Amino acid sequence: MSNPNEVIPAAAKEERNRMPLIVAAVAVLLIAALAIVILKDATRHGAVSVTPVNAPLDPYAASLSVSRLAMSESANLAGGKVTYLDGFIANNGSRTVSAVTVQVLFRDFSREVTQNQTLPLKLIRVREPAVDLESVSASPLKPGDEKEFRLIFDSVKPDWDGAYPEIRILHVETK
Repeated sequence: MSNPNEVIPAAAKEERNRMPLIVAAVAVLLIAALAIVILKDATRHGAVSVTPVNAPLDPYAASLSVSRLAMSESANLAGGKVTYLDGFIANNGSRTVSAVTVQVLFRDFSREVTQNQTLPLKLIRVREPAVDLESVSASPLKPGDEKEFRLIFDSVKPDWDGAYPEIRILHVETK
């Protein structure tokens, strides 16, 4: 039996290896710093920008006409709505068009711009069995040509008045 007055030596303090914790913390800091650099670079190169409503139109825009607009909606897998804007674009000029960038302005009931979106114009390649789109560069718009296009909007602001949006031709590439 042991003596109650006997001193039992305290267990030696166990030293923990902190190296994995330090390595993990440094890795998290490096990833965060890299993300910040990438986001700043994307912003600097125009990936996150809004085109002003009064941005100048491309000089060749006067040679292009947009007509026969039609809008439709469909549900997406996330439970939201996708809005489609179809129409025809005609090249009334003397050059072949290989790219078109448009600005689409949705307005509210007070005629204020509620949504301002800039995107490349996509041509409808085929409609059956499903609509297939292609860039204008894949099927350039020659002088006198008219082709069908589709613009796709993943969401439209709820205060949009439901009228057809304004389409402005901001940039045209020609050959």
